[in-house]
Formats: sequence, structure tokens, C-alpha cells
Amino acid sequence: MKRHICFGALLGFALALGGARIDADGQQKPVIDEIRSELLQMPYYGVFDFIAFKYDKGTVQLMGYAYHGGLKSDAERAVKRASGVDQVINKIEDLPPSQMDDDLRWKTYYAIYRDPFLSRYAPGGGMLWGHRHRAGAGFQTLGSAGFDGMEPAGDYPIHIIVKGGKIRLIGVVDNEGDKTIAGTRAREVAGSFGVENELTVEKARKS
Repeated sequence: MKRHICFGALLGFALALGGARIDADGQQKPVIDEIRSELLQMPYYGVFDFIAFKYDKGTVQLMGYAYHGGLKSDAERAVKRASGVDQVINKIEDLPPSQMDDDLRWKTYYAIYRDPFLSRYAPGGGMLWGHRHRAGAGFQTLGSAGFDGMEPAGDYPIHIIVKGGKIRLIGVVDNEGDKTIAGTRAREVAGSFGVENELTVEKARKS
């Protein structure tokens, strides 16, 4: 009899913990959505920047790359406006000024977004990443190296990060063919020291 009582108590405790975990997740989602919304409203957050974040019990960790001057501090201020945020750990990396990198950025941008097969991803095409993945897809699913377990806050399908002559593509495309084409176009840009194609395929994520 005592064993049955003990087992029942343990089962009830486990169910209570599971319910608490679900409640915690449910409570965090509105905060995560609000944080993403605040980040996406920054006027100078563009295709050459990228920001990801992680929220846990009032603390937000920011990571990514800031091409536009002042974006790192602006992102921190934006996140602090979200309800439920008590502390911000800002690990966004400011990209150093470089004329060579600027040339690579624009050449890569035009090579990708003006490609006949990729032009539908261009601004104005209604495919902004931040609005397609508002439910908190998380980088452990999207598979972008260095951002595991973090929430994406990208405002373009394909973000172009350039540092020291190296090109990094981060974002989401519809199929493997588009990913391959984007990587090929980036590698065709003269003057780069390498390309990391970290684009995620949308259909693969849903399968």
C-alpha cells in the first residue's frame, strides 16, 4: 500500500514539474516575441548586420554582428524596452571599418539579390525572415554555427556578414537549390578570402 502511495506521490510530483515547465515556456514566449519585435524595429538594422538572442528568467544574451555604427548599443536599449527583461548581456561584435569589406558587401549583395533565381528574396518581396520565423524557431533547429539555441532576429532572408575579407551567409531560403546558388554567387565575388554558407533550407526545417 505504501509503495502505491509513494509511486502516486512521485508521479504527481513529476506531472507538476512538467506542468510548471510548460507554464514557464508559455510565459517566456510572449517575452521572446516582444524582444524580437523591438529588435526588428531598429531603423538601421540591415542586411549587413545580424543579431540573435537568448532569453532566460529576465536575462537576455545578445550575439551577432553589427556593421552599422551604434547598432550594438541600440540593440541593447531596444531589448531593455521589452517587458520581463531585467539584464542584458551584450556580446554583439562590432565589425571593424574596412573599405575592402564594404566593397565585398555590396558586390555580394548585388550578386545574390539580383540573381534571377534569388531576386524574390530581395527587399520588398515580402519574405523578410524576422516575420517568417516569429514563433521562435531557434538556431539549434536553423543550424547556424555559433548561434546554437538562440532566437533569430534577422530582417532579411539572406544576411551578408563580411569580416576581414571573409563572407558569411546567414538566413533562410526555400530550397537546397537556392542555398547552392547563393553560395556560388558569393564565391564568384572577386577579392574574398572565403565563403561560409550557413543558410538554412526552410522545407528541410519543416520536414
